Amino acid sequence: MTATRTALAWEYSPAPEATDHIRLRDRYGLFVGGVWRDAETYEPTINPATEEPLAEIAHAGKADVEAAVAAAREALPRWQRLPALERGKYVFRIARLIQERARELAIVESLDGGKPIRESRDVDVPLAAAHFFYYAGWADKLRYGLAGRDAGPMGVVGQIVPWNFPLLMAAWKLAPALACGNTAVLKPAETTPLTALLLAEICQEAELPDGVVNIISGDGATGAALVRHPGIDKIAFTGSTEVGKDIQAATAGRDIGLTLELGGKSANIVFDDAAIDQAVEGIVNGIFFNQGHVCCAGSRLLLQESVAEEVVEKLWRRMGLLRVGDPLDKNTDVGAINSAEQLERIEALVDAGEREGATRRTVACALPERGYWFPPTLFTDVAPVNRIAVEEIFGPVVSVMTF
Repeated sequence: MTATRTALAWEYSPAPEATDHIRLRDRYGLFVGGVWRDAETYEPTINPATEEPLAEIAHAGKADVEAAVAAAREALPRWQRLPALERGKYVFRIARLIQERARELAIVESLDGGKPIRESRDVDVPLAAAHFFYYAGWADKLRYGLAGRDAGPMGVVGQIVPWNFPLLMAAWKLAPALACGNTAVLKPAETTPLTALLLAEICQEAELPDGVVNIISGDGATGAALVRHPGIDKIAFTGSTEVGKDIQAATAGRDIGLTLELGGKSANIVFDDAAIDQAVEGIVNGIFFNQGHVCCAGSRLLLQESVAEEVVEKLWRRMGLLRVGDPLDKNTDVGAINSAEQLERIEALVDAGEREGATRRTVACALPERGYWFPPTLFTDVAPVNRIAVEEIFGPVVSVMTF
């Protein structure tokens, strides 16, 4: 069964963020050894709200991965010889330059990834700068924070980040690695490489020693080559469980560090003594933030039976107030789905939910004619064995179960 709800028609004047000051290159190469390197293959990165190409992006092959790892290995001794306080100064400088270019980075993040400008402007970019600031302070204090033990770098680290928080995830990976004296090879996601490449420009502007940070764009094959390179001392990966299993198998038996942050969502659970209005607002803010492209969005909603009907109806009314549309409009709550591939996955899982007997409610709202969009959707009568209860949808969809 399917039900729809028409969104409440508040009239807002358009409030688009200006983009005329953004100067993207027509083509971005690979950032290796402190310089830009050409690649044999280039592919466009697409604006998911318009399906228009933004720039041509290099795809690193095995030779490019080899060059990046070699540059990081060559830079490692001189980076480690720097006093920790001096390393911290470089990390601090990167943080300040992120702040200076914050508006540009926020707009490019929304253009390349589809997230609302309010989120990239107020969350992603400020937190990215804050992470570099934080670890800049830790650089010369590690032995005090570790009960007097010596903390040494692991060496050359390979870092692979996903498409849902491109710049912020890069900050999570790079800032602590640099503060501890490691050098890095970072591979951004195939569909959202632009802010990582702008971060390479920031590393140049900060006069970071050549080879300390290398940024190579590409697809899964690039990531696989990086994971399997014998010159890597540590792999840090954030992404899908499926790819994480492959990385774990590829690194088994090797003397290599490995950290994995993989997909999967904790549930939102509402008991009958909850403050219902506050709970509903928290659920909406979690589930529909960043189009549901969040590992901790809590889109499996478990409700105690005695309050289930009240919560569902209040949640449904609140969903009707969400504004779906142009990510660069400051009024937008739910932007574009990151890619055509991700939209197809959301649609397939939603179709499976209906086939398996769950009741679907979808907010009826006007969607742009071009781009990748999915309206906020609520499922009730969900069984624990349904695919939408078991698999991570990673979109603006909530599945309700009762207990």
